[in-house]
Amino acid sequence: MILFHDILKMTLRDLAVRKNRSALTILGIVIGITSIMVVMSVGKGAQEYVLGEIQRFGPNNVFILPGKEPSGPTGAMGTLLNDSLKERDIDDLSSKSNVPQAVSVIPYVFGSVSLSVGQEIERSMIIGSTVGSQKNFDLKLAEGRFFDEFDLNDKARVVIIGDEIRKKLFENSEAVGQKINIKNLDFQIIGVLAQKSKGSFIDFNDSLIAPYTAIQQDILGIRHFQRVAVEAQSEESIPTVVADIKMTLRENHKIEDPEDDDFNIQTQEDIAKTVGTITGILTVLLFSVAAISLVVGGVGIMNIMLVSVTERTREIGLRKSIGATNKNILTQFLAEALFLTISGGIIGVLLGTSLTYLGIYFVQEFAQIDFPFTFSFNGAVIGILVSSFIGLAFGVFPARQASRKSPVEALRYE
Repeated sequence: MILFHDILKMTLRDLAVRKNRSALTILGIVIGITSIMVVMSVGKGAQEYVLGEIQRFGPNNVFILPGKEPSGPTGAMGTLLNDSLKERDIDDLSSKSNVPQAVSVIPYVFGSVSLSVGQEIERSMIIGSTVGSQKNFDLKLAEGRFFDEFDLNDKARVVIIGDEIRKKLFENSEAVGQKINIKNLDFQIIGVLAQKSKGSFIDFNDSLIAPYTAIQQDILGIRHFQRVAVEAQSEESIPTVVADIKMTLRENHKIEDPEDDDFNIQTQEDIAKTVGTITGILTVLLFSVAAISLVVGGVGIMNIMLVSVTERTREIGLRKSIGATNKNILTQFLAEALFLTISGGIIGVLLGTSLTYLGIYFVQEFAQIDFPFTFSFNGAVIGILVSSFIGLAFGVFPARQASRKSPVEALRYE
């Protein structure tokens, strides 16, 4: 009876003799497992990154979007063009008699605008909101102040600029107190935002924030709101807040059938589920592509093993003549196939993890995106299991061919 130690020793010796061929044989497996590790690690990191960005808005926030719930790629754009959320809705939602468990109701409008200081012209995003947006977005000021309720009520033409805009338009000069021209209207800069990490849904470094009362109609040319954030008292009260919002808006818009809703509501849980579904689908699709290289690698291993069986025919005959059974020969060749594929799997896991780490490092350093590195334990386990399965699936046939050879004919083989 051949022990595992003996099988491993013979396997290592035989593969060492043909090390160049062995290395080329597992190349397809290495590429496939590397791809799987990269896909699953990046997919997991992307999901954590997006969910982290969502959590910045606070776990108790409920978002109201105009228009019906998006049902396709063009649905989200449709919410920006819909004008169903008006000033009256904000007033009624802010009333404790309608939504008693709402802490705050913060409307948003936004758009791309040209702005200038003297001869310098830039294009940027402008966001119009209320005082509560500072807390909502967790905005810090490098200098100056944020606009207040008096600015909001007076429709004051004041603006807070991002750090990148300050550098582009003023370089090292003082920005607070200067005037900036937007659509032929002068706005006074009252604050500069502190530098924020890039990669957020909104790049505040290159954006403007102003009272919505000053820009909604005169700058953006709209009378409606594109987003409304309602903060609930607690996570437990979110379902009640959502129900109250629906009731209030349906009453305002004279909607009797929920199917006719001209608004849709998203909670953090809804967004997290959507993100998880999207990243899951993308991971499966990319995983499927990577699996093709594994199949190709498996076929390559089977071909190389068949060639190896032919080359080692005399060796097989000699082993059988001194007492090796068909089972011994089968086990020997199957062990070689398994060792090759599992080795390829381990190398693929290490290479995939290293490439993912390097890629994310460069993204963090040069793109200034706080993308997290995550080691996909599931990807590593799947990689090793899949490589083992490929070794068995594509190694059985050559191993059986070797075990069935007649010792007499094998010894006569030239």
